[in-house]
Amino acid sequence: RERLVESGGGSVQAGGSLRLSCAASEYAINNYAMGWFRQVPGRISEAVAAIDTDGTTYYGDSVKGRFTISKDRPKKTMYLQMNGLRPEDSSVYYCAADYRPSGLSVLGGLEAVDHFGYTGQGTQVTVSS
Repeated sequence: RERLVESGGGSVQAGGSLRLSCAASEYAINNYAMGWFRQVPGRISEAVAAIDTDGTTYYGDSVKGRFTISKDRPKKTMYLQMNGLRPEDSSVYYCAADYRPSGLSVLGGLEAVDHFGYTGQGTQVTVSS
């Protein structure tokens, strides 16, 4: 079973930045599509960003232009750089991954994150106004 470990959450003021990290196996970082979703307890999860194995990226409308997803293959780590944070970005952020050889574009792009089989334990992000 694939193990994903998030880190980097915390508390910031509105307008601030955070970088989340997701440590994965070498196999996952090279062969899996990966992404981030967030969830406030009691609410439906929201896919935030995804990165395909070819490096193609997808973003939710609410974070486009503010968040950047990336991967560092030698470090076996995926990142989510979050700039211009807003109070409504406060949530638990989860890293997710799965094997999608057909590519994410035929699976709805960002929507595919909702069906990834591997997720981490989550990291809390709190943005104060």
